[in-house]
Amino acid sequence: LFLHSVFGYRGIVLFPWHARLYDRDITPPVSDSKPEPPGAHGSKEVKGKTHTYYQVLIDTRDCPHISQRSQTEAVTFLANHDDSRALYAIPGLDYVSHEDILPYNSAEQIPIQHELFERFLMYNPPKSPPFTSRDTLKAWQEKNHPWLELSDVHRETTENIRVTVIPFYMGMREAQNSHVYWWRYCIRLENLGNEVVQLRERHWRIFSLSGTLETVRGRGVVGREPVLSKEQPAFQYSSHVSLQAPSGHMWGTFRIERTDGSHFDVRIPPFSLESNKDDKAPPAGYTF
Repeated sequence: LFLHSVFGYRGIVLFPWHARLYDRDITPPVSDSKPEPPGAHGSKEVKGKTHTYYQVLIDTRDCPHISQRSQTEAVTFLANHDDSRALYAIPGLDYVSHEDILPYNSAEQIPIQHELFERFLMYNPPKSPPFTSRDTLKAWQEKNHPWLELSDVHRETTENIRVTVIPFYMGMREAQNSHVYWWRYCIRLENLGNEVVQLRERHWRIFSLSGTLETVRGRGVVGREPVLSKEQPAFQYSSHVSLQAPSGHMWGTFRIERTDGSHFDVRIPPFSLESNKDDKAPPAGYTF
């Protein structure tokens, strides 16, 4: 059991992931630095470090209280029916970094309210913590491993605003004799300073292996223009992107406004979109 140190919700860890964290705030030694290729987006060699993240269930009682700071996270799947274009979501599932975890104890047999809690876990008093995973959790994790797996995390800070991106491959669709590949990406913005700022615009560049480069501009993110303050320093959301090629990459900027009306651009660290899990079985388990 834990409390989320940033968003304050109650949750329970289901299982851990070992991710590669590419932190662009850590400058590599001079000997490792390579000259930038022409047109590179401030690109530098970033070495990934292994970092622990957890798959967790969020207590549904806390969802209304965090809705202004976080979309109540959900894991999304593509349906695996050829004729279906449906997108399935399991709400109240999040990915949480080790440093966001504040452990706590509860005497309740069902301390977390979530429709999957009793399907996945059973009360087992002699154990500490007193919960054991059921076979349904193990089967669900095994079956959906390729679609749940968190492998790469990208992080970069500009003027005290830290952007963390986690991409997930979701699967491939066939449409009009071509293949369309889908990814979900989860983004967290954190204000590490004391100044109150507001996200006003997003500017994305999406490169596909097929050779296309797309530019996307718009107001805010997911219909919101979140304010990041000392009291509520973070905002988290998820979105989706599709390419007509099995891989590509994305990068961009967020336009941030200060209280005096001035603006600055915050870099979104470049991250790759890879579909190397296509040889796995299609996602399942959304029938819950």
